[in-house]
Amino acid sequence: MRKALFIFLLFGSLQSQAQQDIKPYGALPSAAQLKWQRLEYYMFIHFGPNTFTDKEWGHGDEDPKVFNPTELDARQWARTAKAAGMKGIIITAKHHDGFCLWPSAYSKHTVRESAWKDGKGDVLKELSAACREYGLLFGVYLSPWDRNHPAYGTPEYNQVFANQLKEVHSSYGDVFEQWFDGANGEGPNGKKQVYDWPLFESTVLKIHPEVIFFSDNGPGCRWIGNEDGFAGATNWSTLNRNDFRPGMGGIQEILNKGQEDGTHWVPGEADVSIRPGWFYSPSTDDKVKTLPWLLDIYYKSVGRNANLLLNVPVDRRGLIHKNDSLRLMELRKVLDESFSTNLAVRARTTATNTRRNSTLSSAVHLTDNNPNTYWATNDGELKATITLSFVKPVTFNRLQLQEYIALGQRVKSFRVSVLEGRQYREIANETTIGYKRILRLPATTTTAVRIELLDAKACPVISEIKLFKAPELLADPEIRRNGEGMVTITAASEDPVFHYTTDGSEPTLRSPKYTGTPFSFPGTGVIRAKAFVENGRKASATVTAEMDLAPLNWKLLFVSSQENRGEGAKAFDSHPGTAWISKSGDYPHEIQVDMGAVTTVNGFTYTPRPNGGIIYSYAFYVSNDGKNWGQPVVLGNFANIQNSPVKQRIRLPKAAKAQYFRLVAVAPASTEEKRAVAAEIGVF
Repeated sequence: MRKALFIFLLFGSLQSQAQQDIKPYGALPSAAQLKWQRLEYYMFIHFGPNTFTDKEWGHGDEDPKVFNPTELDARQWARTAKAAGMKGIIITAKHHDGFCLWPSAYSKHTVRESAWKDGKGDVLKELSAACREYGLLFGVYLSPWDRNHPAYGTPEYNQVFANQLKEVHSSYGDVFEQWFDGANGEGPNGKKQVYDWPLFESTVLKIHPEVIFFSDNGPGCRWIGNEDGFAGATNWSTLNRNDFRPGMGGIQEILNKGQEDGTHWVPGEADVSIRPGWFYSPSTDDKVKTLPWLLDIYYKSVGRNANLLLNVPVDRRGLIHKNDSLRLMELRKVLDESFSTNLAVRARTTATNTRRNSTLSSAVHLTDNNPNTYWATNDGELKATITLSFVKPVTFNRLQLQEYIALGQRVKSFRVSVLEGRQYREIANETTIGYKRILRLPATTTTAVRIELLDAKACPVISEIKLFKAPELLADPEIRRNGEGMVTITAASEDPVFHYTTDGSEPTLRSPKYTGTPFSFPGTGVIRAKAFVENGRKASATVTAEMDLAPLNWKLLFVSSQENRGEGAKAFDSHPGTAWISKSGDYPHEIQVDMGAVTTVNGFTYTPRPNGGIIYSYAFYVSNDGKNWGQPVVLGNFANIQNSPVKQRIRLPKAAKAQYFRLVAVAPASTEEKRAVAAEIGVF
């Protein structure tokens, strides 16, 4: 306790000195927000009746006795979070169904009415105790939407919810974050509630004045605008919060990036689930996010000036499933290996425009591994160049930058270059930094790294620059082409280098290197790509993509279901996730396409959508005027397509020259199906 008090007083003293040395700029974080930002990574737990009913949003009419986690062990949750490197746990104490994980006196839909422990259990009591035991912070999610409570939709309900907040915050010790969901639907009486947010917040603040409130507009931290866990590449910690309210639509992009010169300090929190859903389902046991996927989330949240709240749903036993736990440990291992050795401490650090007559500002502080020290420029000087020079070459692939945010967020743009021979080569050009920015870069060996601060709101104040050599993660490449015929090659990991061929041959290190810029390939052919790491010592499997003709100037000529005409173009938009769906009715259905010019057609392709409308029997026609079709040039059945709904490639008996083609869906794969569906139709 004395040590913690000493550190707190020391930090307060340093912050006070810094504010005397440099005038703060714009909206500033509170002491509680600074403490929260340093947590970076913590666990979300969705748990309740939905865990047992296989629903994401319960209706509030479920029998509370369905909740019966007979092996519940909150200590296992806490041990897992601690071992994963997380700093706390936030649990859904009350979701939209109104079920309370504690025996609330203000509801009849609680653990008290459940079968678990004969109604004598209290999940919040067990979890808060486990968090204290393992040195984790404890947080709660309480949804104001209550699909069970009879008072919901009336003025009385706001006080009911405030009473529940008071119960939770006064019964389970310290709470570091209060999570408010903006969802506002109808209750059991068919009415919506007008939420009294000032009442809710004041109720909590009377008990926990330092709590961080999460909602769309804070005030403690804000939703990042998506449930993918990705903050914007540009991410300001400031927001004009009075312009927004929880549950407000159409503000996702603003929340994702924050607002430059925002009136309030409201940093982003990226929430995402380790599984496809928020609550546990046995059907997702084999769908836990991959390690490359989770690493991508980490770098696009923590590495983009946001905190990461990773949901790990508890299963029906009351335990974290082994698949989730193993993946968390894999992530911890890679992160530890990635950031264990800061190469920048070996550097001689110099900077231009260093602040004069300041005992606190020094280039030495940039690489001293101390976030409470800083370097700054003179007032009014918004640009500077920082150089890290090494006696011996260093190899790195991660760059971490941090601003001294106690004085505000300032940097608007920066550039990173490395010395090659006698010249510097640019390797990154980015925008904001904030509390922490981590760049994933190609493995680079150099004797000098240069960071140019190109623009700032006020004199830049940088606390840390770090370099790391993270393990290079191999992932198979993914080849995509858009409707204009431009090809991109990506992977779940940003570490690999891609080499590719367009003649069907095997890619090697001598093959063309994909530079990140899409290349043109509008014709028919085969593109093959391979990913390499560790200077080519490790390689992925070869990925092959057979390309049809790009639908550059294609137009929809006719679809048999006129009221769905606008859907027809989705059959050739180069996006398999969209689809043409015909009107429900008796077969046949058809689609006609104008390719814009006379083309040699050797065959056609059909990509079904797995969940219905699969075509079995087909007839394919071509025409030079779009009116006279003659006999089909090929007709038949897509073999085994019902059981294997993958892209079909049908070759014509002989090539045909035509400007128009017509695909007729003669019969469905399922006798009960009345619609024809095509994710993609192409020709080659």
